[in-house]
Amino acid sequence: MSLELTPLHPFFAAEARGIDIAQPLSPSEVKQINAAMNQYAVLVWRGQPLTGRQQIDFAKSFGPLDLGLKKVFKRPERLEDERLIDISNVDAEGKVARRDSPKNLSNFANQLWHSDSSFQNPRAAYSMLHALVLPSWGGNTEFTDLRAAYDALPERTRADIEGLRAEHYALHTRILLGDEAYTDDQKKAIPPAVWPLAQTHPGSGRKLLFVGVHAREIIGWPVAEGRMYLSDLLEHATRREFVYAHEWQVGDLVMWDNRSTLHRGRRYDIGERRELRRTTIEDVPEATLMAA
Repeated sequence: MSLELTPLHPFFAAEARGIDIAQPLSPSEVKQINAAMNQYAVLVWRGQPLTGRQQIDFAKSFGPLDLGLKKVFKRPERLEDERLIDISNVDAEGKVARRDSPKNLSNFANQLWHSDSSFQNPRAAYSMLHALVLPSWGGNTEFTDLRAAYDALPERTRADIEGLRAEHYALHTRILLGDEAYTDDQKKAIPPAVWPLAQTHPGSGRKLLFVGVHAREIIGWPVAEGRMYLSDLLEHATRREFVYAHEWQVGDLVMWDNRSTLHRGRRYDIGERRELRRTTIEDVPEATLMAA
C-alpha cells in the first residue's frame, strides 16, 4: 500500500492515510513511514480503532519499546501490558483520579514542553499516542518543530550553542512542580543524560535545536546562567509560528519524532475522564530509522 500525506502546517506535521496500521507492516510500508517522519516529524492517523496489542505491534515495527519513567515509578497499572503507557487521569481502579494524585502530577508535567525520555540514554525516537476517551473541552496536544526553530536562530546564537551540551534529568519536571518526595533509589533509577544543544537529525540530515523542560543545566556553566539561557532557547523554540496544535478525535493516533520536536498537553477539566495510550520506541542506530 502507498502512504498518502496531507500537510497540516507550513513547516511540519501531516495527516497520513493509505496504509493499514492495524495490520503488520511490510518493509516497504515501514520505509515509507520513516521517510515521512524524516520530512514531517509528526504524522496524524485518523479513525484508528486499535487494540493495545495492535498499537504495540505497530510501534515495534520501528524499534525496541521504551518504558520511560516506569523505571522510576513502580505503581499499580490498569492497562494490560506495561509497554502501554497510560496517559490518562484514571487511577488503577478505573476511577477518575483525585486532583492531587500522583497520576495527575504526571498530567501536569505533560503540560510542559518536553521530548519523551530525553532524560535517558538511549533517548526516545518515535512516540505514538492513541485517543480513547476525550473530555468535553481542552486537552489538545501541541508540537513544535525544533528544525524550524534552529533555522530561525540568529547566526550569533547558532555559533554560541555549537559545542554546548545540556544535562537532562528525569525528575526535574516533578521537582519543578513541587514534588520532592523521592527516595535515593528513585533519584538514581535513571541517571541524567547529556545531549548537545545543536544536533543533526540522523534521518533527515537537518540541524535542530534540542531543548526542553527536562534540561536542567548546561555542562560547564553556572547553574543559574545555564538555566536562564535554556529558558531563552526554549522560549524561541516554542514560538507560535513553529507550533502545530492537534485537536483530538476519538480514534486518532498521532506519531511524532522526539529527536526533532517538543510537545505538551493543554489544559482540560481534570475532573472529566480523558484516556490516551502511548507507545514509545528507543532511539536506535541511524541505519534503522533512515529511509533507504
